[in-house]
Amino acid sequence: MALARRKVLLLAADDFEDMELLYPLYRLAEEDIQVTVAGLDDHPVRGKKGHGPVPVDTTVDRVAEGDFDALVIPGGYAPDKLRRSEAVLDLVRAFDEAKKPIAFICHAGWVPISARILKGRRATSVGAIRDDMVNAGTDWVDQATVVDGNLISARTPADLGPWMRALLKALARPVSRADHPAGG
Repeated sequence: MALARRKVLLLAADDFEDMELLYPLYRLAEEDIQVTVAGLDDHPVRGKKGHGPVPVDTTVDRVAEGDFDALVIPGGYAPDKLRRSEAVLDLVRAFDEAKKPIAFICHAGWVPISARILKGRRATSVGAIRDDMVNAGTDWVDQATVVDGNLISARTPADLGPWMRALLKALARPVSRADHPAGG
């Protein structure tokens, strides 16, 4: 498959919005995409609605943007924890500088806000953080999914389908040899 060699980093922390972590995890795996779940520590995480424990494969301080083709940030209350980690913010900035897809949904907009990558960009989020997005300089729009360059944002779990389709489309673009180490 065209996507079989792709690698996606999925950030996780306790109190994630259950479907916003689980749906991308299984949907990407269904396309034979290698998904690595990275947590703030090596403990399994639980969703805010009780799903879990979801094991983490590694921690955010042990991964690098260069090993992945895209980054996924689920919403819920987890983004408020993730955005306090300098390792997470460094990763988000590195993915953005490399122009690799960064998919975020719902409250996950808090993470790119804290990484300071949204100024002058177009994105969406759950309405509850609209003011935060606007105050960060984002051109906020109320659409199911918004793609602005490498940023792929969505509002709520109701938008999971179009959000994942946009990410899969971004991942289907050709990758140069320089994007993966030898044998990657």
